[in-house]
Amino acid sequence: MTNFFFDTMNKNDELRSDRMLSNEEKKKYMQLAIDQAKEAKSQGEVPIGAVVVDPAGKVIGTGYNRRELDEDATQHAEMIAIKEACDNLGMWRLIDCSLFVTLEPCPMCAGAIINSRIKDVYFGALDHKAGACGSVVDLFSVEKFNHHPHAVRGLYHDQCAQMLKDFFRAIREKQKAAKQAQKETESQ
Repeated sequence: MTNFFFDTMNKNDELRSDRMLSNEEKKKYMQLAIDQAKEAKSQGEVPIGAVVVDPAGKVIGTGYNRRELDEDATQHAEMIAIKEACDNLGMWRLIDCSLFVTLEPCPMCAGAIINSRIKDVYFGALDHKAGACGSVVDLFSVEKFNHHPHAVRGLYHDQCAQMLKDFFRAIREKQKAAKQAQKETESQ
């Protein structure tokens, strides 16, 4: 069974008095982000997916990693989903919107989240190498920024983390097999 644990992180939680998503809604939107991650994997990309949801609960942006496909370092799942959401709303402010993503956002994506005024960010796996929502740095808590999204970490943590582990394990196995084949060719 998939772990649905989540943990909130934001020192300004007591100031929030708006509509909260139900656990069922959170599960539904995170599953959509996982579906996006699976699409990324099917195309040989790192399996990371994202979904932006408006205050009424409508999905207004989706995305999955496309860095390799587009040969563009900015083509992260969050960036694509945010761009699509802005296009669909016809504005850059995503006030009161929520973002669901399978991996903790990096500094670039956290900056886009802050700048687009997304209210809540729900993410699955922690990113101990580049996470900007608490793992390496917490950009959402920087006092001098004018917007402080609320972060909820660990939604479907186990499933999201396992997708990434499996993806990178398969890459390492392919590289090992290629090295072994090269050694065998050279020894002939």
